[in-house]
Amino acid sequence: MRVVLDTNTLITALVFHRERWTWMREAWKSGRIVPLLCSETATELIRVLAYPKFRLSSDEQTALIHDIVPYCDTVSRIAVYDLGPCRDSQDQIFLRLAKTGSAIFLVSGDNALLSYTGPVPFRIVRPADLMDALAKDEV
Repeated sequence: MRVVLDTNTLITALVFHRERWTWMREAWKSGRIVPLLCSETATELIRVLAYPKFRLSSDEQTALIHDIVPYCDTVSRIAVYDLGPCRDSQDQIFLRLAKTGSAIFLVSGDNALLSYTGPVPFRIVRPADLMDALAKDEV
């Protein structure tokens, strides 16, 4: 199942190794979900991992990148779709990646994405909704 995980969702799953996020890491490692990345979202992930508030060494940042990237499909050319504007223009890349990469879900906790009403062929859901769908084998 192809999914787009926005940066905050990825960071939370990678950096905060609490039990409540184990399911997501296990889902991508087992192949139940295949996260999609493009150059813009990968660059943002790398940039955010370097934020001082996370206190991650360069080696720790690299290890976290290696914990996700091997399980991802990379979409090399993101098509420009007229999907309608998102409240936060910086979130538009996630919408375009999900459409170009034929994602089933765009997973986010961001209200700008969750309240998006444009016509898209995927569902925009919270991480808990994805967890429920996986538990019920709905996907």
